[in-house]
Amino acid sequence: MSEAVGNRRPDPSSLTGTAARWEAEIGPIRILFGGGRKGEAANLVGELGCCRVLLVSDPGIRAAGHLKELQSALNQADLEFVTIDDVDENPTSEQVEEGTVIAAAHKPDCIVALGGGSAMDCAKGINFLLTNGGKMADYWGFGRASEPLLPAIGIPTTAGTGSEAQSFALISDSASQRKMACGDPKARFRAVILDPSLLASAPPKVAAASGLDAVSHAVESFVTTQRNPVSRMLALQAWQLLEQRLEESLADEVSLQIRGQVLLAAHLAGAAIEQSMLGAAHACANPLTAAFGITHGQAVALMLPHVVRFNAEVAEKDYQDLASVAGLESSTGGGNAVASRIEEMSRRADLPSRLQQLGVSGAELPVLAEAASLEWTARFNPRPVSQSELQSLYESAF
Repeated sequence: MSEAVGNRRPDPSSLTGTAARWEAEIGPIRILFGGGRKGEAANLVGELGCCRVLLVSDPGIRAAGHLKELQSALNQADLEFVTIDDVDENPTSEQVEEGTVIAAAHKPDCIVALGGGSAMDCAKGINFLLTNGGKMADYWGFGRASEPLLPAIGIPTTAGTGSEAQSFALISDSASQRKMACGDPKARFRAVILDPSLLASAPPKVAAASGLDAVSHAVESFVTTQRNPVSRMLALQAWQLLEQRLEESLADEVSLQIRGQVLLAAHLAGAAIEQSMLGAAHACANPLTAAFGITHGQAVALMLPHVVRFNAEVAEKDYQDLASVAGLESSTGGGNAVASRIEEMSRRADLPSRLQQLGVSGAELPVLAEAASLEWTARFNPRPVSQSELQSLYESAF
């Protein structure tokens, strides 16, 4: 990756007023919520005035049978479609480019993404290249698409990333393995289907990691330097729902209502990110995924309590608000109460609590800290972080 491309990170000032820009670019976003509403995807395609669909999914969704059901619905509606169903857990620029070749041959006028954050992000990436050309690194940053993108529909199958609520695609550069955040108001889905019945097929470890990822979105977006009244409202509601329901949602027998609450919470947290960005926990998590293949949800859940305690020096009042709405005992401070609750949630979800458990050695911490200091989310952290502070965070989690 050339230095010029590597410097293409979002300018915080360019992110102000993003919500208003959505309306100007693509109009209001339609959200369908409820059990069984996945079957309405074909109707939405028609309502968008489209008839040729690019369907993007992953092997797990195919194995669960959800993909076949959606394909059947598209067939019954006499819609032509081509399917890309081999999206990796961390989609790469190479995979996006390969998908774009398949898509170009089909000439779709609409994209439907069915899956977790990886399928959503890959679909957005293909949309960028299919409509605007170039390579994925050209869109690293914000607002770099000069031409309109295809209308798209997002159908999440996990309660985690909230990618269906965001205009950003996280794509790993195939050469450097750095995660590129590629965002544009035109990349956001025109319609989203939140169907809690789809969550039942998620493996327990996937559901746990996804759920803690949603928690991290709520907690980080609540305190960033870009926070605003709208993002705080969304993040607070997401945190309250997740703190109450996440552990219940990971049980063997779960009601559709509880699944619906955590799915909605993940969506709200994703919408909060769009308004306020993220912080140091995500800056630390991305290098762990790139260097060690650690699942993003595991990585960010492990780092988040340490970041919360670090940030409490400047964001204690915000953390007190989170502690209060959850009814947490905060005699030792809101930051400590929130951090301890996150650790408890991670422990009950059987997620690792120390970097050593994930094969990270002490000698690698300085290298990780250097990589984390280059992550764009670090600049939105409420307490400034440099390579030195980031290494201390890794050391506290080691």
